[in-house]
Amino acid sequence: MHEMSLCEAVVDIAVEEARKNGAIRIKSVVLEVGVLGHVDPAALAFCFTAVSHGTLAENARLVIERVAGSGWCLDCAKTVPMSERFGACPACGRHHVQMTQGDELRLRELEVE
Repeated sequence: MHEMSLCEAVVDIAVEEARKNGAIRIKSVVLEVGVLGHVDPAALAFCFTAVSHGTLAENARLVIERVAGSGWCLDCAKTVPMSERFGACPACGRHHVQMTQGDELRLRELEVE
């Protein structure tokens, strides 16, 4: 389960940033998670609870915002929605689509006190 190592990194970054800014507690963490990124949001939430135990992020609310997949079709020169990594372009049907969004895992926001 790679979600555990992802959460460890997220909590480490969040705690480091909170400490840099003099925070005593992290109240919420907002993550952007791409739908094409092979990350299970339920597993991520479970792991976050376990990994944040004993840190400034313990009992923090985790908000996961899903980011839709999109890509650039090299054949028809259009930005198109993507529902799978190597799928065909929904406009022309060809398979020359370069993913531009939907694979990210980004710590977007921290609420601290």
